[in-house]
Amino acid sequence: MTQHIGIVACSAEGAALCYRTICAEGPALLKQAHAHPEITMHTPSLARYVHALERNDIAAVAELMLDSARKLAAAGADFLISPDNTIHQAFAAVEAASPRPWLHIAQVVADEAAARGFRCLGLTGTRWLVDSMVYPRRLAPRNIQCIGPDTRERDEMNRIIMDELVAGDLRPEQVVFFRSLIEGFQREGCDAVILGCTEIPLIIDDTNSPLPTLDSTRLLARAALRRAIGHARTGS
Repeated sequence: MTQHIGIVACSAEGAALCYRTICAEGPALLKQAHAHPEITMHTPSLARYVHALERNDIAAVAELMLDSARKLAAAGADFLISPDNTIHQAFAAVEAASPRPWLHIAQVVADEAAARGFRCLGLTGTRWLVDSMVYPRRLAPRNIQCIGPDTRERDEMNRIIMDELVAGDLRPEQVVFFRSLIEGFQREGCDAVILGCTEIPLIIDDTNSPLPTLDSTRLLARAALRRAIGHARTGS
């Protein structure tokens, strides 16, 4: 049997994309039509996360994640993922108290970047994420540099994410903005860009990005699939 994946969800669109990716790509790995690992998802109101982030109350973020973790463990999840980059600021506290092990979204992205030989990455995401150490802390041991947007770009990116993308409001002008942002990263010497908000892949991918993309949402989903299926193959 495959392992049971628990999804600690935060925003709906990113969590849905992660869930759909696991379900859509499961059959190819399991070599059986319609097959995928068992999945359970839990999420509190997004407003509770946003209020905690606006107060910079990382302990409250951790407790929301742990509440989901406990409910998912009770539902039978073997390990946990969170398709939300921003709340990984609380990961250290969560991991220490969690009833189940986790995959870290930024670690998954760092592993992929290193495997592909990237040395300098542009970082996109909410203002809380790009101002944090979530990605630098995971990239530095791989000797991979991380470059963020300037303050104006950060604020506009945050507005697009929080006012539009998390609500499923997709617009052509969003693509124009992100392409311009990524072109700036390219001029600064970046060789790839992290799609560090799980909703950004709804509008940006390798077909319209000036740089190769590291899609944190799908990379996390695929890592969870490999872990769940690898357990079944090895019996570990």
